Amino acid sequence: MRQTPRALSKLTVRLLALLLAFFVIGRLASAQHSPQTAPPAAPQASPQTQHPAAGPSAQPKAADVPPPKIVLDNNQVAGILGKDVQSAAKEDMGHIIDVIVDSAGVTRAAIIDFGGFLGVGSRKIAVDWNALHFGMVKGKEQITLDLTKDQVKAAPEFHEGKPIVVLGALSAADEFGARLGTNTGKPNAPPPTPSTPER
Repeated sequence: MRQTPRALSKLTVRLLALLLAFFVIGRLASAQHSPQTAPPAAPQASPQTQHPAAGPSAQPKAADVPPPKIVLDNNQVAGILGKDVQSAAKEDMGHIIDVIVDSAGVTRAAIIDFGGFLGVGSRKIAVDWNALHFGMVKGKEQITLDLTKDQVKAAPEFHEGKPIVVLGALSAADEFGARLGTNTGKPNAPPPTPSTPER
């Protein structure tokens, strides 16, 4: 897939922001774990001038320390809930109404409200997150789905609290290969045969 200069600059900004966030978090974590030296002891007052205890220490507590922050450029990021989705053939595929993450917080699927008219007769379909592509066309955000309208029509409907059938999802082996960069892109492709050494 060929990256446009704008897409590369978006990726660069995101990576720099992520690195900055890790740096700030690391600095805060090391500051919290460094040993604190005790303040010098106050000279003992004579019995005539002793004052009652002043209450809690004036040292700032962890709750007083502001959390790390990052500012995201609104030209580089956008919310996706409610955004329209198209197929590669420019067919209307509905709009995104929810995002599904796994227990590790990894985005796994988007729920698309597909079909119907004004919410009547529509169906909620879970589509694989990797089947969605985000980009700009003529200055307008566009989300494209790597599935056809007929494929989405035939998909089982998403129901909250029930097992989720994710349309367009890779098998576990293909997903693992895709993460390693070794995915063949062919479903159920046999493993390559090892070559026999020469004698």
